[in-house]
Amino acid sequence: MASNGGFMTGKVVLVTGATGGLGTAVTKVFLDAGAITVGVAPHVRASDFNHPAFKPVPADITMAQGAQDVVEEVLRHLGHIDVLAHLVGGFAGGQPVDKMDDQTWKRMMSLNLDAAFFMTRAVLAPMQRAGSGRIIAIASRAALDPGANVGAYSASKAAMVSLIQTIAIENKNRGITANSILPATIDTPANRKLDPGADYSQWIRPEAIASMILWLATDAGAVVTGAAIPMYGAQL
Repeated sequence: MASNGGFMTGKVVLVTGATGGLGTAVTKVFLDAGAITVGVAPHVRASDFNHPAFKPVPADITMAQGAQDVVEEVLRHLGHIDVLAHLVGGFAGGQPVDKMDDQTWKRMMSLNLDAAFFMTRAVLAPMQRAGSGRIIAIASRAALDPGANVGAYSASKAAMVSLIQTIAIENKNRGITANSILPATIDTPANRKLDPGADYSQWIRPEAIASMILWLATDAGAVVTGAAIPMYGAQL
C-alpha cells in the first residue's frame, strides 16, 4: 500500500476487528498514514502487524465491560482517542423469520448491534471531553436493502445505522462526526469461503473501504456526519 505521508501522525485510532479481512486493510492504512493504531480483537497480538505504532488490545467487545476496559486502557497509555473505526460484525442467514432460531437472532444482535453500542458509548465520553472525534462503523447494504432469509442480519445492521445516525445528531455541535459505510459483498477470505462460486471481481476490495474510512477520519471528512455511505461498486 502506498505511503500516505504520515498526515495522521499523533492521532490515536482504535480499530475493532483489526485482524479480520477488512480489519487488516484498515489497520494497515492508518499505520501507513502515521497514526498510532490500536487493534482490538479477541486474540490480537503485536506480531499480527509488526509495526512500532501498532498497539494490540485483546478484548471481547460484545460485552459492555470489555468495551469499557479497552477504552480505559487506551486512555491510560495513550491519553486520547481520535478515531473509532468499528468493523466488528458477523453474518448468518439461511432461514426465513418464521423458522429462525433464537440463537441466530441473539448472535446477530450481539455481533452487529450490541458491540457497536458498547464501543461507541465507551469512546464518546473522552471524545466529548476533547471536543473532537471521528466514529466510522461498517454496516451493510442489507441494512437498507434487506433480502429473504437474512432477517436477523439485516435488522441488526439497520439498527446499527440508526444508532450511528443518532450519535451524529446528538454530537453535531461537539466536533464529533459519526458515519456508517454500507458495503455490498466484501472480497475477504471468509466471504470467498461462504460463496466459492461467485465472481469475485464484482466484490468490493477491502482496500477501497479502508481508503473511505481513512478519508472520513481526516479534516477533509469533517463535513460528513450522519451519513450511511453506499459502497456497492459493480453490485449496484
